[in-house]
Order: sequence, then C-alpha cells, then structure tokens
Amino acid sequence: MTETLPGAAIPNPTDEAAITAAVDQAIAAIAGAGSLDELKAVRLAHTGEKSPLSLANREIGGLPKDQKAVAGKLMGSSRGRVNKALADRTAELEAQNDARILLEETVDVTAAPRRRRAGARHPLSTLQDRVADIFVGMGWEIAEGPEVESEWFNFDALNFKPDHPAREMQDTFFVEPPEAHLLMRTHTSPVQVRSMLEREAPIYVLCPGKVFRTDELDATHTPVFHQFEGLAIDKHLSMADLRGTLEHFARQMFGDEAQIRLRPNYFPFTEPSAELDIWHPGAKGGPRWIEWGGCGMVNPNVLRAAGIDPDIYSGFAFGMGIERTLMFRNEVGDMRDMIEGDVRFSEHFGMEI
Repeated sequence: MTETLPGAAIPNPTDEAAITAAVDQAIAAIAGAGSLDELKAVRLAHTGEKSPLSLANREIGGLPKDQKAVAGKLMGSSRGRVNKALADRTAELEAQNDARILLEETVDVTAAPRRRRAGARHPLSTLQDRVADIFVGMGWEIAEGPEVESEWFNFDALNFKPDHPAREMQDTFFVEPPEAHLLMRTHTSPVQVRSMLEREAPIYVLCPGKVFRTDELDATHTPVFHQFEGLAIDKHLSMADLRGTLEHFARQMFGDEAQIRLRPNYFPFTEPSAELDIWHPGAKGGPRWIEWGGCGMVNPNVLRAAGIDPDIYSGFAFGMGIERTLMFRNEVGDMRDMIEGDVRFSEHFGMEI
C-alpha cells in the first residue's frame, strides 16, 4: 500500500477541488517553515514521491484518454504553484540566514585585538633534551622504561637489601595489591637494569624520565620529578673514565670553567660510590661548589643480576635530578614554580619551541 501524509487520501487528478485543497495545504506548510531544515521536511512531504500531489500525478496514466489532457493541465499548474512557493520561501530563509550570520560574525575593526600568548615547551623538557643531545653526541644511546615498575627491577636487582629503608611505604608509592610487588619507580635505575638484560656489552645508555617518591611538595621537593641516569658497561672501565665523562658533561652544561669533584659516599648499586659536586662559575652570588648528584662504579652484584660477568666487564653509573639542575643552573628559587603551569615561568626562559 502506498504511504501518504497522515490522514490524507490520494486525490483524483481530475478533482479540481481535491487538488486545490492539497495545493493550499502545501503552500500553508511552506509558509510556516521557520528554517531551511524545516522547509526541507515540508518539501519532502508535499513534493516527494509519496506526497499527495505526486501520487495523484501517477494516477493520470490510468485515466481514459479524454480525461488525461484535463488532468495533466490541472496537475501541472498545481505543482507549479507549489514549486514557486518553495522557491520564494527558500530565497526568504536564505536571506534571513545570511543576515543572521553577517550579524553574528561582525568584526569591529577599530577594537583592540586580543593577543594570545604563544605556547612553548616547558624548560624541564628542553633541559632534558639538551642533556640527551650531549650524550648522544658522545655516542651514547637513550633508553626508556615503564614508570610502574617491578620491585625486583627497582630494588632487588640494584642490590637493595630486604630491610633497606627505601622499601618502606613512607618512602615509596606501592601499587595495590601488595602481593603484585609493583610500585611507582623511585629512580630511573631500573631502566639501566633492563638495558643490561636487553643489550650486549659494551653498553652506553642515558636513562631520562619521571620518578616518584613520597616527598611533600615544598620549595625544594616534589613527589613527582625527573632524573637522568647514565650507565656504561665495557672492558677496563675505571673511575678515571667516570670522572672524564662527567667533566666533559659539566663543561658542556655550564661552560669551560666548570669543574667537578667526587666525595666518597655509599649507594647499594655502586662500589666505590661518590657524591658529585660541580664548581658553578656562573652561580648567583659568585662561583661556588654545588652538590649535583651521585655516581660510582657498578657493584659486581648488579652486574651478576643482569647476567654480566664482573671478571670480564666493569661499569660506571651516575644520576642527577633535572629539576635540581634547572634550579641552580638558572637560579630558580622555588621548585613549585616549575609545576604550576604559569606561562610566565616558561617566558623567562625565552619560550623555546
């Protein structure tokens, strides 16, 4: 059965009154359309294949020959009236739409422009890239690893004893459930272990990345910060190689006058171990020694955990904080300024893109 408008029958193409009523209904609907979308729906309802006028026009084919001419003339003029009404209403609505858009998009060329500040990379990101570029230029590789780490990679493989304070909840973010032995890495040293397991010696990798510790946020501490750690594994490496590498790095970062010194210390994953100080010639208030990070020769236990024979290979490792480096390199007084997202902080560094 052919569908028509709700409640409407198919007009007889010879019934002038019925056809006129269908035309009047169509013209009224066209006049009542308040938008181009509404007019589109009206067009489909009154001129589409299932509209009363279209269905009546199809009936002409079944009429006697003496009635076809009269019906054809009536349907032609009727559909012409509807099409003219559609064209006129379309022109009106398009004009209204153009006028509305023109009004909404009016631009006051005399008004002062709104200047948007250009975005740029954060100084921590650019500093991390600068560090990476220095070591890549020395022939090192960049290594990365997961931030949610296994306790074995973060502690056991690095010679941390089961009762080491760093394993306590007040120092480390552990992931539930505890039996999963997962945590938010406290340093990027697990990436060094993964590098030793994945690569064949000799190994020269720099491991930059985000780390997590249960520190309170204040001027010099934050629970989420960034480190870069270096690892070199090769035959016949010594503290002299470590010192030479760090001296070259320091001069690339702080100028030819920069110097370093190593003070004895203890770390579970290196033996011997040292604290690294740098002579910062451009420090505010005059040149001075500043504590920068830790370093040392890789502990043989760490080499064994990664399947490397310490009787054949030796290695050195070091690590520094990117935030701390930025603080004393660029005289940033409060670490909280680095994480508040204020564009004025980045502007101070020249908005490097």
